[in-house]
Amino acid sequence: MSKLTEQMRETADKLDEVDEEASQAEDELQAVIDETKNASDWLASQPLMGDDDLIKLFASERDINLSQAKNSLFSYPRKYTIKGRGVPSIVKEMRDYRRTLKGNPKIEFTKSIDNLIDAYSDHLNKCIDSIHWIKKYRVPLQAMTLNEEQLYKLYLVKEEDKRRKMVDSLCKYWEADLERKDISFNKEYASLTKQMTNEKKVFKSLLKETTISTSPKDEIRKAILDSVCYNPGISARQIHDQLPKKLQNRSSSRIIAKLAKDENITSVNGAYYKINDEIKKNIWAYTAAFIDSDGYITMDKNHNPRVGLVATGNRGKAFMLEMHKSLGMGRLHLDQKSPQDTRLINRLNFYSGAEITDLLTKCLPHFKLKKNNAKVLLELIKIKKENKKEDWYKDRKGELFKLMKYYNHSDNARFDWKAWDIDIDSISKLEQNSKMEF
Repeated sequence: MSKLTEQMRETADKLDEVDEEASQAEDELQAVIDETKNASDWLASQPLMGDDDLIKLFASERDINLSQAKNSLFSYPRKYTIKGRGVPSIVKEMRDYRRTLKGNPKIEFTKSIDNLIDAYSDHLNKCIDSIHWIKKYRVPLQAMTLNEEQLYKLYLVKEEDKRRKMVDSLCKYWEADLERKDISFNKEYASLTKQMTNEKKVFKSLLKETTISTSPKDEIRKAILDSVCYNPGISARQIHDQLPKKLQNRSSSRIIAKLAKDENITSVNGAYYKINDEIKKNIWAYTAAFIDSDGYITMDKNHNPRVGLVATGNRGKAFMLEMHKSLGMGRLHLDQKSPQDTRLINRLNFYSGAEITDLLTKCLPHFKLKKNNAKVLLELIKIKKENKKEDWYKDRKGELFKLMKYYNHSDNARFDWKAWDIDIDSISKLEQNSKMEF
């Protein structure tokens, strides 16, 4: 019995030790939390100045060294990535996949997308909160529509003079925006809008001056992107051979192939392709130009709208894959035999009314040759959706079919108009019968 008592006593002593250690850990954690809060409150109470001055002042007041002061004052959230990929690109792919779903699976998948967006928004807000000198200007700062990389650049701004210029620009933008809300649309409203645009440019220009130091791996990634964008069809071996010597020694063809995959670069038989970022900024203008030259806008004999992009060979295949990713819509048909049995044909086709409406509406201002074709299809989709019960519906559908034939074959002198019951002289009348305004 005495032996059992002794064991119980030893156990009790050990439990007391564990409780004491846990209590000590809690105290230490609370001390860290308190210190962080105190540092944050201290920063908020200081006038606008550079980080070097803030560190010296904080160190002097707390009687600590400069390194301790810096660690106490400043911290920034880690980049929000999922398996090495940024959230915006993942959300884009999820939205593309959602187009294939229906019913409850689509609803549930939408919730997942929304949850991810909410989490990412919270992350961006934490990033703003970590930039002590500018977080009080959150409202105009959010109007600047900064991405994660730009916010990090903002965190790297350490000089007092530059901070003052950026805050000044934000304040002017904010004041103009507040003043604009109280007036109707007139010359003053337009003037304030112009002022806001100018201040946004000033702010972005100041931010652009800040650079982020990159690791060798990041330098290799950038080199890969540049090589592929400006030398479409380049191989991993060729990319490696073009790298500076210092980066060649840190990479190989295999590493480059893996990094290219991570960067979502399209590979066709070992040849790499990617649409230039400058093109992506004007993707609708670029798409319109492509449809004008190597695409089609038409309707079949059953009055179904059809739009497509066509390209041949491996390069054309890669291009269709890239356009599909960039546009986030359409259906791919790759490596099809041509009627002449020559080079393989690759297509990106659009069949649904919703996708075609979205595509053509965004491309419409940029068309040079096929603007009339686009207008015909947009009207067709509209009346099919809204006017099927109207007395004029069937007649107008037939007129649109004739107009489409005319626009697609007007430059063909040998086209048999009579076979399609088309009176060329009445085309203008058919155009005037439009049931919608553009």
